[in-house]
Amino acid sequence: MVLREQAQFPLARQLRREGLPLGVVFSFVSGLYFRGKLAYAEAFAAPPPRTPGALVITQNRGLLPPDTVVTIEDLRQMASTPIDRADPRYRDPLARDARLLAAALPRDCAIVLLGSVATTKYLEPLLEAFGRRLLFPMEFVGRGDMSRGGLMLRCARAGSELTYVPALGAVRRGRRPPKLPKLSRTE
Repeated sequence: MVLREQAQFPLARQLRREGLPLGVVFSFVSGLYFRGKLAYAEAFAAPPPRTPGALVITQNRGLLPPDTVVTIEDLRQMASTPIDRADPRYRDPLARDARLLAAALPRDCAIVLLGSVATTKYLEPLLEAFGRRLLFPMEFVGRGDMSRGGLMLRCARAGSELTYVPALGAVRRGRRPPKLPKLSRTE
């Protein structure tokens, strides 16, 4: 919808005119899921100095901070690359950036993956770079995208951090947990 030339809503017009931060675009495209990730990262990230608190896995540009401005042409280029671990256009930039980040971070610095841990397309290249330093919220096991997004948004609002476990060797699939309680209209 945002890539359509005919789109006249303000976000689409601004994207065509001057670009938008990647986090804004991805929040629009994936809604609750990405909004939850950004809110959670903003609330709990504790990066070392001169290191972004959050990075976004992109289709062909590796890891980018969510405030990176992208244009409509950038998005079209990204959309042309499948997120497939066998596709070097996706995997190589991600693996490169993960290796660079791993080398730049202190050895005791953990990296928390707020994306899907049930598939290897994200997990495999990140594990190769970070090994046991790569963690994920154990509360993600069994949850789909929207449930994870809702959980992260609730945790960010409540100031309640999730429980992190190493991704290496972890149980990443499991029984679906109970549905999250509905948010009140004032939340």
